[in-house]
Amino acid sequence: MLDFLAENNLCGQAILRIVSCGNAIIAELLRLSEFIPAVFRLKDRADQQKYGDIIFDFSYFKGPELWESKLEAKPELQDLDEEFRENNIEIVTRFYLAFQSVHKYIVDLNRYLDDLNEGVYIQQTLETVLLNEDGKQLLCEALYLYGVMLLVIDQKIEGEIRERMLVSYYRYSAARSSADSNMDDICKLLRSTGYCSQPGAKRPPNYPESYFQRVPINETFISMVIGRLRSDDIYNQVSAYPLPEHRSTALTNQAAMLYVILYFEPSILHTHQAKMREIVDKYFPDNWVISIYMGITVNLADAWEPYKAAKTALNNTLDLSNVREQASRYATVSERVHTQVQQFLKEGYLREEMVLDNIPRLLNCLRDCNVAIRWLMLHTADLACDPNNKRLRQIKDQILTDSRYNPKILFQLLLDTAQFEFILKEMFKQMLSEKQAKWEHYKKEGSERMTELADVFSGVKPLTRVEKNENLQAWFREISKQILSLNYDDSTAAGRKTVQLIQALEEVQEFHQLESNLQVCQFLADTRKFLHQMIRTINIKEEVLITMQIVGDLSFAWQLIDSFTSIMQESIRVNPSMVTKLRATFLKLASALDLPLLRINQANSPDLLSVSQYYSGELVSYVRKVLQIIPESMFTSLLKIIKLQTHDIIEVPTRLDKDKLRDYAQLGPRYEVAKLTHAISIFTEGILMMKTTLVGIIKVDPKQLLEDGIRKELVKRVAFALHRGLIFNPRAKPSELMPKLKELGAAMDGFHRSFEYIQDYVNIYGLKIWQEEVSRIINYNVEQECNNFLRTKIQDWQSMYQSTHIPIPKFTPVDESVTFIGRLCREILRITDPKMTCHIDQLNTWYDMKTHQEVTSSRLFSEIQTTLGTFGLNGLDRLLCFMIVKELQNFLSMFQKIILRDRTVQDTLKTLMNAVSPLKSIVANSNKIYFSAVAKTQKIWTTYLEAIMKVGQMQILRQQIANELNYSCRFDSKHLAAALENLNKALLADIEAHYQDPSLPYPKEDNTLLYEITAYLEAAGIHNPLNKIYITTKRLPYFPIVNFLFLIAQLPKLQYNKNLGMVCRKPADPVDWPPLVLGLLTLLKQFHSRYTEQFLALIGQFIRSTVEQCTSQKMPEMPADVVGALLFLEDYVRYTKLPRRVAEAHVPNFIFDEFRTVL
Repeated sequence: MLDFLAENNLCGQAILRIVSCGNAIIAELLRLSEFIPAVFRLKDRADQQKYGDIIFDFSYFKGPELWESKLEAKPELQDLDEEFRENNIEIVTRFYLAFQSVHKYIVDLNRYLDDLNEGVYIQQTLETVLLNEDGKQLLCEALYLYGVMLLVIDQKIEGEIRERMLVSYYRYSAARSSADSNMDDICKLLRSTGYCSQPGAKRPPNYPESYFQRVPINETFISMVIGRLRSDDIYNQVSAYPLPEHRSTALTNQAAMLYVILYFEPSILHTHQAKMREIVDKYFPDNWVISIYMGITVNLADAWEPYKAAKTALNNTLDLSNVREQASRYATVSERVHTQVQQFLKEGYLREEMVLDNIPRLLNCLRDCNVAIRWLMLHTADLACDPNNKRLRQIKDQILTDSRYNPKILFQLLLDTAQFEFILKEMFKQMLSEKQAKWEHYKKEGSERMTELADVFSGVKPLTRVEKNENLQAWFREISKQILSLNYDDSTAAGRKTVQLIQALEEVQEFHQLESNLQVCQFLADTRKFLHQMIRTINIKEEVLITMQIVGDLSFAWQLIDSFTSIMQESIRVNPSMVTKLRATFLKLASALDLPLLRINQANSPDLLSVSQYYSGELVSYVRKVLQIIPESMFTSLLKIIKLQTHDIIEVPTRLDKDKLRDYAQLGPRYEVAKLTHAISIFTEGILMMKTTLVGIIKVDPKQLLEDGIRKELVKRVAFALHRGLIFNPRAKPSELMPKLKELGAAMDGFHRSFEYIQDYVNIYGLKIWQEEVSRIINYNVEQECNNFLRTKIQDWQSMYQSTHIPIPKFTPVDESVTFIGRLCREILRITDPKMTCHIDQLNTWYDMKTHQEVTSSRLFSEIQTTLGTFGLNGLDRLLCFMIVKELQNFLSMFQKIILRDRTVQDTLKTLMNAVSPLKSIVANSNKIYFSAVAKTQKIWTTYLEAIMKVGQMQILRQQIANELNYSCRFDSKHLAAALENLNKALLADIEAHYQDPSLPYPKEDNTLLYEITAYLEAAGIHNPLNKIYITTKRLPYFPIVNFLFLIAQLPKLQYNKNLGMVCRKPADPVDWPPLVLGLLTLLKQFHSRYTEQFLALIGQFIRSTVEQCTSQKMPEMPADVVGALLFLEDYVRYTKLPRRVAEAHVPNFIFDEFRTVL
């Protein structure tokens, strides 16, 4: 009959594919459960208020139209709904596909069973498949995996969250309407069961059997599978565990399958007393905590509580006398085997001959160790014991007492067993690889010895003093031939023949009185030794390795091992060389990967890589977590070193008196520093002793692990220092900004110096790591802060700055800002608020309007540069860009609201437009015309002024940041600054040339050169924020004249001061000139240059008309408003770096030249 798993056996391949798919689905569910978006939990108040109206559970399906109409009634809800869709559709779709694959899995399994019954697979029926060894295993696994999937979903992705995700997918996805969509079936299968995975939560009635019956499955199939599992040893595991007391451990995988599958036929659990007794006697006579899949543990005492037959059957096992007996037995066994293992692990004990002679003894010891570890770990685990269940607590306390349980001793046993197993496996692998070569070598040696003996008895060789004996000569030659004729491939025959040859050699020594000649005796003894070695070598079988693999399975501890993390870390802290022993434990844990990957591999499924990547990744993360104690301990020592270096050790001067030498020597502190440094290098040595290891499919390099660990610890500490150091009290007078920056600067400098100090002792590139990680922290925080201004948010898993191995911690926001960079930015904006302060451009300083005290100056930015580096300033600049965009967008919507929708304002503007056109003319009776227009529109200017000044204030800050960046770039990296400036000029020249002659080259659409160089230029401060286009705009009617009116409405509030320029007249009505000018300039820059042209023409006309009126009325003084308007034009030309003729086009140049002399 055809092999069931052969590629051309359709029946076997179909069920193998289903099972392989099942393992992959479970891995995907476990992977996704770590990425549930927090909003779907609706845990905190803020989320409930914000998203409560757009995230629905299945109650939505009762009346979708009603809910949708509620949404449509509120535009802001629609907007939020759209934003939520954009941000979450990708992850929701991924979850939906996983849920869909669960449903598809059971549909495929049912279809396969129908095909079997209908005879689609020739000569195969359900009965024949169950008779085949592979078929039986696969059918049992197929049903079991479906059960595990359902349990995993309920445990990891709660019912409410599933419902909310499915409804969101239904509302947001276009795929739901397609004909082959089975949304209804998926919703029926995965609707909430009421189960809660929190410890102590009440179990819903009829759970999980009602959940398992949502999709009906062929009952005959279920009962036949249960029958097979009850009676057979389907994986032939008993052969690996010959001892009767290990029977339940041998059948442990089968027991887990049976536990899950019994829920598909709950009547057995409820009423079939005899069947349940049989099951318990076979599988659970001495254990009641089982691992069902990759370390998911279940306590039968709790799980079978609602089922009468199951509960009764289990009572014998849970009888306190039985519990006591088992606990005491395992306590004794573990003590006995631990002593044995420690004996085996002594240096030089496990030699090749010793191993080959004692294989059964060593394997028995391994079995005892692993069985004891399994029983003790599972039955003392906190995960498997509900703290609210009195009976379970009692049983657990009984075990802890009787087994004299000590987690440290159990962990030590696990370590030693893993080490012992690892050494044995490596020895066996090496012996297997060298088996044939060694055998041939021994054969050749033995044969040569016999030939030499034959020569000795020929009497030809002199000096041997052995008489010629032709019989013996012929006999030894024959023996030599016999040895050479031994065949490696036919091991049984060769083994028998070798034994006969050994006997023959012993007999020849006795019968022919050859003892008298020592040389001959020695030759015979050597040959016998070689023949013995041949027998030993031929007995090295791969079966031993397979048995060790089965016995050493640690998949049950996939989750439980976490409870030993603190013990592992403590032992590493005390003795860093422990890492080498831990390596064996991690490798033992990696053997758990064989369970889910076996079928995927057999089916040649493309899922192999992603599933092994997931489990290997989980394991490597755990390895990192354990070994993180090394960088943590290093940093603790580092902090002490920094403290000693900065506070205690005095710098030695270049010249000093010799009698002061002892004071400067400071032997105590220096000895302390040396001791701490030594401790740090010992830690490094500890982790580097762990060789490069393949964990699953991921290669773990200890040097990389150490570097990542150091990075992780650095990131954790620096991120915390930044978070804690930049929290401000907005009511503090004066502001806490500078002192806090200085304090933080000192802390960052401490980290930096310590890193520099340590790099040589740890053999890492300190400066490189420092720059990479600090820039990553700051960029990540800027990105998170800017998310507030983005519609499509960048999630953590999409961020290029966030990493799974070296995560940047997130802190709970303390105010409206999400991160420290937002708090810093808002504090700067608060203290330089144009309503409270006056910015003097020539001094780059802000003064308080009322007290005229200095508030802050450009020193602030050099302080930020010192504390947060270039990345910090650059990040602040990026954040200000986003804020300017937001302000400009708010301005546009305000313009629409207060000007374009107000009829009276529009009439005033129309009248004024008619009065001033054409713009080249002079307006008669100008004062009256202008100021009546200003008076009629007075009410709109307050909000207008606020918006303009906010933008102007941020632009001043951006200019200051660019200055600071450019200054430090020229200072610290003059070559970079020069190269960037030249490249920038060259590019601009090329682009200008292209516009004059389009045949010349220009960067193509897909060329990222311009985009990339902009990032460099901004980081080096080689840019002008005033020339930036922040938003795209449409045409706005009346825009130039509104801005002109706004400007002349503000001029009476300002006065000219010879030293300071334009300053505010009354602090009660605050206007600050530089933000006003820069705000207007930025705003005009966003629109077509035609608007700026008109705006400047209107100001020119205003100056000409007012001066004309003054002259005609013979007023000697130049009006203050004209001075203000002229100063505005002057500043406009200065800031935009345009030639002066732009202004002279609208104002006669003699007025420009002379107006300062008149003042």
